[in-house]
Amino acid sequence: MRTIFRRALDPATRPLLIQRLVWSEEGSAIMETAMSSIILLTFMFGVIETGFAFYSYHFISEAAREGTRYAMVRGSSAGSACATYSSSACQASTSDIQNYVKNLGFPGIDPGQITVTVANAGYPAGVVCSPSASCNNPGNMVTVKVDYSFPLVVPFIPAHTYAMSSTAAMVIQN
Repeated sequence: MRTIFRRALDPATRPLLIQRLVWSEEGSAIMETAMSSIILLTFMFGVIETGFAFYSYHFISEAAREGTRYAMVRGSSAGSACATYSSSACQASTSDIQNYVKNLGFPGIDPGQITVTVANAGYPAGVVCSPSASCNNPGNMVTVKVDYSFPLVVPFIPAHTYAMSSTAAMVIQN
């Protein structure tokens, strides 16, 4: 140990010692592990986030279908206006359908990022309802479109938000 310190202090052997330290392979395993861990973790979190993106798209597809079904069984002949979402014999307004879809409560989905658009149209396609309240009659079409902004966050990759959208349409039955 003393000889190493003497050589380090000796100006003649100092360049050789520095060269040995620079070209030495000591500690390379730690660096290789750190570098490969970064790549592995980024890949793993990327796969997890991609799976969550597929889950989110499945959710908005299901939410559009659920919202459309909620609207189709609550047409103009269903009774009075909805007081609660659980009431089955009531007419559903646009805000009732929007609130129903936003409150479905799928885990991991931010309801603040959901936009619900409800459109009633005449049936068959191309028939315009006048007044618009008559579009809520049995036999007319109801369309629910659900938009969701999915935030993709993977370590070491810039965050990005993807717009997802799904539309469902059904004929009002009640």
